[in-house]
Amino acid sequence: MTQAPAAPKAARRRHDREIIALAVPAFGALVAEPLFVLADSAIVGHLGTAQLAGLGVASALLTTAVSIFVFLAYATTAAVARRVGAGDLQAAIRQGMDGIWLALLLGAAVIAVVLPTAPALVDLFGASDTAAPYAVTYLRISSLGIPAMLVVLAATGVLRGLQDTKTPLYVAIGGFVANGVLNVGLVYGADLGIAGSAWGTVIAQCGMATVYLYVVVRGAKRHGASLRPDAAGIRACAQAGAPLLVRTLSLRAILMIATAVAARLGDSDVAAHQIVLSLWSLLAFALDAIAIAGQAIIGRYLGADDPDGARAVCRRMVQWGIASGVVLGLLVVLARPVFIPLFTGDGDVQDAALPALVVIALAQPICGIVFVLDGVLMGAGDGPYLAWAMIATLAVFTPVALLVPTFGGGLTALWGAMTLMMAVRMLTLWLRSRSGRWLVTGATR
Repeated sequence: MTQAPAAPKAARRRHDREIIALAVPAFGALVAEPLFVLADSAIVGHLGTAQLAGLGVASALLTTAVSIFVFLAYATTAAVARRVGAGDLQAAIRQGMDGIWLALLLGAAVIAVVLPTAPALVDLFGASDTAAPYAVTYLRISSLGIPAMLVVLAATGVLRGLQDTKTPLYVAIGGFVANGVLNVGLVYGADLGIAGSAWGTVIAQCGMATVYLYVVVRGAKRHGASLRPDAAGIRACAQAGAPLLVRTLSLRAILMIATAVAARLGDSDVAAHQIVLSLWSLLAFALDAIAIAGQAIIGRYLGADDPDGARAVCRRMVQWGIASGVVLGLLVVLARPVFIPLFTGDGDVQDAALPALVVIALAQPICGIVFVLDGVLMGAGDGPYLAWAMIATLAVFTPVALLVPTFGGGLTALWGAMTLMMAVRMLTLWLRSRSGRWLVTGATR
């Protein structure tokens, strides 16, 4: 980043208050989301192994489908925040409505693909003959909730852009509770089995989308923003989101390659990899909360034509990222003896996981910088650079990871490659932040 005089204590305290006010509720909402699948697994698991296996396959497909479209939240946050910074709330909400309409269109397209191809998709993921029927049932029913899930993503981006992360937290908590109650009632009370779990999740997701739409529509009416679909606006949202889609696909490819390499190392290593990856994902939620705050705050500063303020808050968020990474790394080291036995009693799996956890602990300060700068550049609308940077990272990571089985080192070496991947990301993001080219001001980019 470009150097500037240290911010006065008052400015740092102001930045800290802004970051905490946005990041803490965002973290709660991020953690609540994966609990949907956890609750479904706990409830369906009592139906039988085949049903749980079917749920696992279907959930993996659904999670992949939805995560691809996470740009609906990220791009909307940045665009809305810029309008907020420029003082044009009507245009900010209008921008958000364009994102919501795009979410509905994409959701309808996903349903059109998933319903007829569900058996083929389940077979592609290698579901057994006993699990496949349950997976197809769950996938087909749950796909009906994908438009609602995408609306939730887009509307969450609208509220984050409006500097509101508390409402998404409340909606996520409400959705989680409703999902649990509906699942128990429909699976056991109505005796619908795995279909009841799918319907319960769909109803909960539609309820969450309804609450979000009510909040956004109320804001649109208050500020006189049109609710009608605007083709030009929807097209602009899609164009802004395309680079972030490339970024997300590249990141998903990295995670898939890592899992494929772990599978080649042996059963103990791939089992340990799943444990380590689960913890890595949990740590990512904590760091991503700061990134979400960065998206909202940076977009607002740039929309307000305040590049110095954007640069100062970026610098402060990097400090937060490093400090958070250090704390999380220490927690991983201290919790290692307790954490791993929660997942397995197999000594070979534990032996493979322990050194890999040390690697991810040491990598957490790097991850903190990466997540923060990623959020800063998203908030600045610097999607094309993020796309190219992630493609470059994928190009570096792939050969290194694929050579792990050849040169040895096992799972520890694989997670060393993952740390290298994060270091490459840090370098590309740090170079961009120093260049200042992301500091494009104005209500639009």
